[in-house]
Amino acid sequence: MVIKQDKGCLEFGKEIIVAGVLNVTPDSFYDGGKNSDLGSALSHARRMIEDGADIIDIGGESTRPDSSYVSADEEKLRVIPVIKELSKETHIPISIDTYKAEVAEEAIKAGAQIINDISGLQADDEMARVAAENNTPIIIMHIKGHPHDFPKDPVYDNLIPEIISFFERRIEDAVNSGIAHNNIIIDPGIGFGKKPEHNLAILRQLNDFKCLNLPIMVGTSRKSFISNVLELSDEQNLPTSDARLAGTLVTLIIAVINGANIVRVHDVREAVQAIKMYRAIESAKCEEKT
Repeated sequence: MVIKQDKGCLEFGKEIIVAGVLNVTPDSFYDGGKNSDLGSALSHARRMIEDGADIIDIGGESTRPDSSYVSADEEKLRVIPVIKELSKETHIPISIDTYKAEVAEEAIKAGAQIINDISGLQADDEMARVAAENNTPIIIMHIKGHPHDFPKDPVYDNLIPEIISFFERRIEDAVNSGIAHNNIIIDPGIGFGKKPEHNLAILRQLNDFKCLNLPIMVGTSRKSFISNVLELSDEQNLPTSDARLAGTLVTLIIAVINGANIVRVHDVREAVQAIKMYRAIESAKCEEKT
Protein backbone atom coordinates (compact mmCIF):
# COMPACT_ATOMS: atom_id res chain seq x y z
CA MET A 1 0.00 0.00 0.00
CA VAL A 2 1.24 3.46 -0.92
CA ILE A 3 -0.23 6.72 0.35
CA LYS A 4 0.65 9.61 -1.93
CA GLN A 5 2.06 12.78 -0.46
CA ASP A 6 3.11 16.10 -1.92
CA LYS A 7 6.73 15.05 -1.38
CA GLY A 8 6.94 11.41 -2.33
CA CYS A 9 5.02 8.40 -1.02
CA LEU A 10 4.47 6.65 2.28
CA GLU A 11 4.89 2.94 1.58
CA PHE A 12 3.86 0.31 4.09
CA GLY A 13 6.30 -2.52 4.64
CA LYS A 14 9.50 -0.55 4.00
CA GLU A 15 9.89 1.03 7.43
CA ILE A 16 7.96 1.15 10.67
CA ILE A 17 5.50 4.02 10.43
CA VAL A 18 4.83 6.16 13.49
CA ALA A 19 1.36 7.67 13.77
CA GLY A 20 1.20 10.54 16.23
CA VAL A 21 -2.06 10.92 18.15
CA LEU A 22 -3.73 14.34 18.11
CA ASN A 23 -6.86 14.40 20.27
CA VAL A 24 -8.88 17.60 19.85
CA THR A 25 -11.34 16.70 22.58
CA PRO A 26 -11.99 18.19 26.02
CA ASP A 27 -12.06 14.72 27.63
CA SER A 28 -9.19 12.84 25.99
CA PHE A 29 -7.86 10.05 28.21
CA TYR A 30 -4.31 11.38 27.77
CA ASP A 31 -4.27 15.07 26.77
CA GLY A 32 -7.37 16.01 28.76
CA GLY A 33 -8.32 18.89 26.47
CA LYS A 34 -4.86 20.48 26.13
CA ASN A 35 -5.20 20.45 22.33
CA SER A 36 -8.88 21.25 22.00
CA ASP A 37 -8.37 24.70 20.47
CA LEU A 38 -7.01 25.25 16.95
CA GLY A 39 -3.75 26.93 17.94
CA SER A 40 -2.78 24.32 20.53
CA ALA A 41 -3.75 21.47 18.20
CA LEU A 42 -1.61 22.82 15.36
CA SER A 43 1.33 23.44 17.67
CA HIS A 44 1.17 19.89 18.98
CA ALA A 45 0.91 18.47 15.44
CA ARG A 46 3.94 20.48 14.33
CA ARG A 47 5.89 19.24 17.33
CA MET A 48 5.05 15.62 16.53
CA ILE A 49 6.09 16.13 12.91
CA GLU A 50 9.41 17.62 14.06
CA ASP A 51 9.84 14.60 16.34
CA GLY A 52 9.47 12.23 13.39
CA ALA A 53 5.78 11.37 13.00
CA ASP A 54 4.90 9.83 9.63
CA ILE A 55 1.14 10.24 10.10
CA ILE A 56 -0.95 12.56 12.26
CA ASP A 57 -4.07 10.76 13.53
CA ILE A 58 -6.71 13.34 14.48
CA GLY A 59 -9.71 12.46 16.63
CA GLY A 60 -12.60 14.57 17.87
CA GLU A 61 -14.36 12.09 20.16
CA SER A 62 -12.88 10.29 23.12
CA THR A 63 -13.64 6.57 23.27
CA ARG A 64 -12.05 5.91 26.66
CA PRO A 65 -14.21 4.03 29.20
CA ASP A 66 -17.12 6.15 30.49
CA SER A 67 -16.62 8.81 27.80
CA SER A 68 -19.63 10.54 26.27
CA TYR A 69 -21.04 10.24 22.77
CA VAL A 70 -20.36 13.24 20.51
CA SER A 71 -22.63 14.20 17.63
CA ALA A 72 -21.26 14.27 14.09
CA ASP A 73 -21.79 18.03 13.95
CA GLU A 74 -19.80 18.61 17.13
CA GLU A 75 -17.08 16.23 16.01
CA LYS A 76 -16.75 18.10 12.70
CA LEU A 77 -16.49 21.42 14.51
CA ARG A 78 -13.53 20.02 16.43
CA VAL A 79 -11.56 18.26 13.68
CA ILE A 80 -12.27 19.93 10.33
CA PRO A 81 -10.57 23.31 11.08
CA VAL A 82 -7.45 21.48 12.29
CA ILE A 83 -7.33 19.21 9.23
CA LYS A 84 -7.83 22.14 6.85
CA GLU A 85 -5.02 24.19 8.37
CA LEU A 86 -2.61 21.32 8.93
CA SER A 87 -3.02 19.96 5.40
CA LYS A 88 -2.01 23.37 4.02
CA GLU A 89 1.37 23.35 5.75
CA THR A 90 2.57 19.75 5.77
CA HIS A 91 3.03 16.80 3.43
CA ILE A 92 2.53 14.36 6.33
CA PRO A 93 -0.61 12.25 5.73
CA ILE A 94 -3.52 13.01 8.05
CA SER A 95 -5.72 10.25 9.41
CA ILE A 96 -9.23 10.94 10.71
CA ASP A 97 -10.07 8.86 13.76
CA THR A 98 -13.84 8.47 13.55
CA TYR A 99 -16.53 5.83 13.21
CA LYS A 100 -19.01 8.28 11.62
CA ALA A 101 -19.17 8.37 7.81
CA GLU A 102 -20.34 11.98 7.76
CA VAL A 103 -17.27 13.09 9.69
CA ALA A 104 -14.93 10.98 7.56
CA GLU A 105 -16.34 12.40 4.33
CA GLU A 106 -15.91 16.00 5.45
CA ALA A 107 -12.43 15.22 6.76
CA ILE A 108 -11.36 13.82 3.39
CA LYS A 109 -12.65 16.96 1.68
CA ALA A 110 -10.63 19.00 4.17
CA GLY A 111 -7.41 17.09 3.44
CA ALA A 112 -7.41 13.82 5.40
CA GLN A 113 -5.96 10.85 3.51
CA ILE A 114 -6.71 7.90 5.82
CA ILE A 115 -9.78 6.78 7.79
CA ASN A 116 -9.25 5.15 11.18
CA ASP A 117 -12.50 3.43 12.17
CA ILE A 118 -12.40 1.89 15.64
CA SER A 119 -15.74 0.18 15.04
CA GLY A 120 -14.32 -1.90 12.18
CA LEU A 121 -16.94 -0.58 9.72
CA GLN A 122 -19.76 -1.69 12.02
CA ALA A 123 -21.05 1.56 13.53
CA ASP A 124 -22.04 3.34 10.31
CA ASP A 125 -23.20 1.53 7.19
CA GLU A 126 -22.10 4.48 5.04
CA MET A 127 -18.45 4.34 6.08
CA ALA A 128 -17.50 1.69 3.52
CA ARG A 129 -19.09 3.77 0.76
CA VAL A 130 -17.11 6.85 1.80
CA ALA A 131 -13.83 4.92 1.78
CA ALA A 132 -14.62 3.22 -1.53
CA GLU A 133 -15.79 6.33 -3.39
CA ASN A 134 -12.75 8.33 -2.27
CA ASN A 135 -10.28 5.45 -2.74
CA THR A 136 -9.14 6.14 0.81
CA PRO A 137 -7.02 3.73 2.89
CA ILE A 138 -9.00 2.62 5.92
CA ILE A 139 -7.92 1.14 9.24
CA ILE A 140 -10.34 -1.56 10.37
CA MET A 141 -10.01 -2.17 14.09
CA HIS A 142 -11.24 -5.16 16.07
CA ILE A 143 -13.57 -4.22 18.86
CA LYS A 144 -15.59 -6.38 21.24
CA GLY A 145 -18.70 -4.37 21.92
CA HIS A 146 -19.26 -0.88 20.54
CA PRO A 147 -17.70 2.56 20.99
CA HIS A 148 -18.57 3.74 24.53
CA ASP A 149 -20.01 0.30 25.33
CA PHE A 150 -17.33 -2.33 25.95
CA PRO A 151 -18.07 -5.44 28.04
CA LYS A 152 -16.69 -5.07 31.55
CA ASP A 153 -15.69 -8.74 31.64
CA PRO A 154 -14.91 -9.73 28.02
CA VAL A 155 -14.69 -13.45 27.30
CA TYR A 156 -13.05 -15.17 24.33
CA ASP A 157 -13.13 -18.89 23.66
CA ASN A 158 -10.09 -18.66 21.39
CA LEU A 159 -8.73 -15.12 21.29
CA ILE A 160 -6.52 -14.89 18.20
CA PRO A 161 -8.63 -17.09 15.90
CA GLU A 162 -11.75 -15.13 16.93
CA ILE A 163 -10.10 -11.82 16.05
CA ILE A 164 -8.79 -13.21 12.76
CA SER A 165 -12.29 -14.48 11.94
CA PHE A 166 -13.67 -11.01 12.68
CA PHE A 167 -11.17 -9.48 10.28
CA GLU A 168 -11.93 -12.00 7.56
CA ARG A 169 -15.63 -11.07 7.71
CA ARG A 170 -15.00 -7.34 7.84
CA ILE A 171 -12.44 -7.46 5.02
CA GLU A 172 -14.83 -9.45 2.83
CA ASP A 173 -17.61 -6.95 3.49
CA ALA A 174 -15.25 -4.05 2.80
CA VAL A 175 -14.10 -5.47 -0.52
CA ASN A 176 -17.68 -6.28 -1.51
CA SER A 177 -18.52 -2.64 -0.78
CA GLY A 178 -15.88 -1.46 -3.24
CA ILE A 179 -12.90 -0.87 -0.97
CA ALA A 180 -9.68 -2.04 -2.61
CA HIS A 181 -8.04 -4.85 -0.64
CA ASN A 182 -4.72 -3.01 -0.72
CA ASN A 183 -6.40 0.02 0.89
CA ILE A 184 -7.11 -1.91 4.11
CA ILE A 185 -5.04 -1.78 7.31
CA ILE A 186 -5.95 -3.90 10.33
CA ASP A 187 -5.68 -3.07 14.02
CA PRO A 188 -6.27 -5.80 16.64
CA GLY A 189 -7.70 -3.19 18.99
CA ILE A 190 -5.54 -3.31 22.11
CA GLY A 191 -7.75 -2.33 25.05
CA PHE A 192 -11.04 -2.29 23.17
CA GLY A 193 -13.04 -5.03 24.87
CA LYS A 194 -9.96 -6.90 26.11
CA LYS A 195 -8.57 -7.78 29.51
CA PRO A 196 -4.86 -7.19 30.23
CA GLU A 197 -4.08 -10.84 29.51
CA HIS A 198 -5.82 -10.54 26.12
CA ASN A 199 -3.71 -7.51 25.23
CA LEU A 200 -0.50 -9.31 26.18
CA ALA A 201 -1.47 -12.38 24.15
CA ILE A 202 -2.21 -10.23 21.09
CA LEU A 203 1.23 -8.62 21.31
CA ARG A 204 2.94 -11.99 21.75
CA GLN A 205 1.06 -13.56 18.83
CA LEU A 206 0.82 -10.51 16.58
CA ASN A 207 2.62 -12.28 13.77
CA ASP A 208 -0.40 -14.61 13.43
CA PHE A 209 -2.31 -11.73 11.83
CA LYS A 210 0.15 -11.74 8.92
CA CYS A 211 -2.01 -14.51 7.42
CA LEU A 212 -4.37 -11.72 6.30
CA ASN A 213 -1.64 -10.17 4.11
CA LEU A 214 -2.41 -6.63 5.22
CA PRO A 215 -0.48 -3.93 7.10
CA ILE A 216 -0.97 -4.08 10.87
CA MET A 217 -1.36 -1.07 13.14
CA VAL A 218 -0.93 -1.40 16.90
CA GLY A 219 -1.90 1.14 19.54
CA THR A 220 -0.70 0.41 23.07
CA SER A 221 0.28 3.95 24.01
CA ARG A 222 -0.16 4.65 27.74
CA LYS A 223 -3.12 2.27 28.02
CA SER A 224 -4.36 0.97 31.36
CA PHE A 225 -3.17 -2.62 30.91
CA ILE A 226 0.38 -1.26 31.26
CA SER A 227 -0.48 0.06 34.73
CA ASN A 228 -2.02 -3.30 35.55
CA VAL A 229 1.07 -5.27 34.54
CA LEU A 230 3.51 -2.89 36.22
CA GLU A 231 1.36 -2.62 39.38
CA LEU A 232 1.65 1.13 39.40
CA SER A 233 0.54 3.14 42.41
CA ASP A 234 -2.57 5.31 42.39
CA GLU A 235 -0.45 8.38 41.66
CA GLN A 236 1.27 6.63 38.76
CA ASN A 237 -1.79 4.86 37.41
CA LEU A 238 -2.71 7.69 35.07
CA PRO A 239 -2.10 7.96 31.31
CA THR A 240 -0.54 11.38 31.91
CA SER A 241 2.03 9.88 34.25
CA ASP A 242 5.39 9.03 32.68
CA ALA A 243 5.25 5.81 34.71
CA ARG A 244 3.37 4.30 31.75
CA LEU A 245 5.96 5.44 29.20
CA ALA A 246 8.54 2.69 29.80
CA GLY A 247 5.89 -0.01 29.48
CA THR A 248 4.56 1.66 26.34
CA LEU A 249 7.98 1.60 24.67
CA VAL A 250 8.50 -2.07 25.50
CA THR A 251 5.13 -3.00 24.01
CA LEU A 252 5.93 -0.89 20.96
CA ILE A 253 9.19 -2.73 20.27
CA ILE A 254 7.58 -6.12 20.87
CA ALA A 255 4.88 -5.13 18.37
CA VAL A 256 7.54 -4.15 15.83
CA ILE A 257 9.47 -7.40 16.36
CA ASN A 258 6.26 -9.40 15.91
CA GLY A 259 5.13 -7.75 12.71
CA ALA A 260 3.55 -4.33 13.29
CA ASN A 261 3.83 -1.96 10.35
CA ILE A 262 2.40 1.09 12.12
CA VAL A 263 2.54 2.11 15.77
CA ARG A 264 0.08 4.69 17.05
CA VAL A 265 1.64 6.71 19.86
CA HIS A 266 1.33 9.81 21.99
CA ASP A 267 5.09 10.08 22.61
CA VAL A 268 6.44 10.42 19.08
CA ARG A 269 10.04 11.38 19.86
CA GLU A 270 10.53 8.51 22.31
CA ALA A 271 8.88 6.04 19.92
CA VAL A 272 11.07 7.10 17.01
CA GLN A 273 14.20 6.81 19.15
CA ALA A 274 13.21 3.38 20.47
CA ILE A 275 12.61 2.07 16.95
CA LYS A 276 15.90 3.57 15.74
CA MET A 277 17.75 1.83 18.56
CA TYR A 278 16.08 -1.48 17.79
CA ARG A 279 16.89 -1.13 14.09
CA ALA A 280 20.54 -0.41 14.89
CA ILE A 281 20.77 -3.58 16.97
CA GLU A 282 19.11 -5.62 14.23
CA SER A 283 21.47 -4.21 11.60
CA ALA A 284 24.51 -5.03 13.73
CA LYS A 285 23.31 -8.62 14.08
CA CYS A 286 22.93 -8.93 10.29
CA GLU A 287 26.41 -7.49 9.70
CA GLU A 288 27.92 -10.08 12.07
CA LYS A 289 26.41 -12.90 10.02
CA THR A 290 27.90 -11.59 6.79
